[in-house]
Amino acid sequence: MEEKKMTKVPDNTITRDIIKLSEPTGNIYESVVIIAKRANQIAAALKKELSDKLEEFSQSNVADTLEETYENREQIEISRHYEKLPKPTLTAIKEFQDGEIYWRKIES
Repeated sequence: MEEKKMTKVPDNTITRDIIKLSEPTGNIYESVVIIAKRANQIAAALKKELSDKLEEFSQSNVADTLEETYENREQIEISRHYEKLPKPTLTAIKEFQDGEIYWRKIES
């Protein structure tokens, strides 16, 4: 994920105005569904990114013992970095409020 995009997102939960949140769609439930789907996309991307980075360590440390694997400093630093990132839901809400999410409603 983009670092600058993640840093402008608040890392704690705040009270939000439901009326303002429902303005772009006209329906609070549609807004919540859009935010939830975007949060799932962000979470999946972060999980893949983290898995790819951690997989590099597991392949290079095949001959190491179990104790040495747990003491890998670089691996711990990467995990801590991802733990400090804001939750995907908070990022999705911020993107929705800033108008950065594109969605379309399929009419039947």
